[in-house]
Amino acid sequence: MDNSATLRNALMLTPLIGATHSLMAALGLILMFLVVTRLFSVAMGALRSRLVPATRLLASILIAATLTSCAELMAQAWSLQWQQHLGLYGALIALQCVVLEHSGYFQQGWHQRLRLDGLFAALMIALSLLREVIGNGTFGNHLSWLFGTTHADWQGWGLVADGGLHLATLVPGGFILLGLLVAAWQAWRPTPTH
Repeated sequence: MDNSATLRNALMLTPLIGATHSLMAALGLILMFLVVTRLFSVAMGALRSRLVPATRLLASILIAATLTSCAELMAQAWSLQWQQHLGLYGALIALQCVVLEHSGYFQQGWHQRLRLDGLFAALMIALSLLREVIGNGTFGNHLSWLFGTTHADWQGWGLVADGGLHLATLVPGGFILLGLLVAAWQAWRPTPTH
């Protein structure tokens, strides 16, 4: 594995752990990530052949920062509660775009990008569902914020009367749960025979 793939995977771990404390935050970040990266891919695709290698990094930083800032402003206008709940993880999309551009992610075929995006989204949704159910004892808490409806704040389905294990909604609980999921995957996956 080369250094750019390691850096790309490490940057994807940050929103995976930080923004999966609830299903609402994970779905919102996935939506924002997909929109910004697709627009970034189109913009850099049009400019990539016209730029010398020395200016490609600067152009990708400017485009990524501009698109992410616009997405943050649109998120604030759409639903301020959701944008505040998302925290700094939306702003990290700009850094991810630059690293993905540097690692050649946007030069891959669309089916490879779609597969990687789908895996990332599925892992974020699965981890957020587990963390919300274990940590809060709810399912779909504040999901109405994604739709911009703040008047009818739906609290989700309560699964446990007195809440859950609050540690699961915190970052250390996210690391523990992800570690348990990776261990379960390793135990479940068949070992290759030689």
